[in-house]
Amino acid sequence: MTYPCAKINLGLNVVARRSDGYHDLETVFYPIPLCDELDVMLVYEEFPDFSNWRPVHLKMWGDEAVDCPADENLVVKAYYLLKKDFPLLPELMFQLKKQIPSQAGLGGGSSDAAAAIRLLNEHPRIRLGLSNEQMERYAAQLGADCAFFIQSKPCFATGIGDQMTIFDDLQGLLDGFFIAIVKPDVAVSTREAYAAITPKKPEKCCLDVVRQPIETWRDELTNDFELSVFTKHPELADIKRKLYENNAIYAQMSGSGSAFFGIFKENPTEIDKIFPNCKTFILKN
Repeated sequence: MTYPCAKINLGLNVVARRSDGYHDLETVFYPIPLCDELDVMLVYEEFPDFSNWRPVHLKMWGDEAVDCPADENLVVKAYYLLKKDFPLLPELMFQLKKQIPSQAGLGGGSSDAAAAIRLLNEHPRIRLGLSNEQMERYAAQLGADCAFFIQSKPCFATGIGDQMTIFDDLQGLLDGFFIAIVKPDVAVSTREAYAAITPKKPEKCCLDVVRQPIETWRDELTNDFELSVFTKHPELADIKRKLYENNAIYAQMSGSGSAFFGIFKENPTEIDKIFPNCKTFILKN
C-alpha cells in the first residue's frame, strides 16, 4: 500500500512559447499531505477462481472516484508503459481510493501514476530494480509533472514542468503551517488558460521569492494563469479574496486550477462554512 500525495504550485510563471506548441514555465512544486491510497495485488493469488481477467484491472472508489474507462487511467497506462520493457506478471489488480480532487491543479492523477510505477518496482514478486532516476524517466512519459511524484520532494521545475531540481533548503518550508484547500465545482480548460496568456519572464523568479519570508509572497509570488482564468470565471477570484479576508498569509490558485490553497498560521476551522458549495480540506503540514 502506498499513499500518493497531492502537490501545490508555489508561484507559476509562463515564460516562453515553444516551437512545439507547448510553453516553458517556472514553478515550485510542493507536496502536501492530501493523499489517495493505492495498492496492487496478484489476481491469481487473491482470486484463483476468477477467469477472463484482463492483464491489469483497476478498482477505484472513494469520494473523488471518477467513472471512466480503466485504460484511460494513468495507473493503468503506467502498467502498460513498464510492460513494454519488462515481463510483468499477468493479472494484476490495482485498488485505488481517490481523495485528491481531479481537474484541480493538484496533480492527483500524476501522483497515482508515479505511485503505480513505484509499487511495481518494489513489489516482492516483481522487483524491477529501477533507480529513482529511471522511474522518473518512465513517469515523465505519462505527464510533465509525473516525475515529481516519484520522490515527492519540493523542487524547482522548468521546461514544460518536466525539468526538476530538488533543493534541500525547500524541505520543510511550510512545516507547522496549516494549508486550506478549496475546490469549487468549476472545470478549467488548461488549453484555454494557456491560450489566453502572453508569456513573459517575471521580475523575480518564483524560486527566489519562495526563499523569502512567507509574509512577502502576497506581493511578489504570482500564478500567471489567474488573470485569464479569473476573466472567464470571476467567481474564482472571490475564493482567493475570501481566503485573504480570513487571515491567510498567502493564497493562490494551484496550477491552472480550479483548486485554491491558503496558508495559515492558525487552524482555519470555519473554511467549510465560508465555502459551503466547495470541497474543502484542512491540512497540517
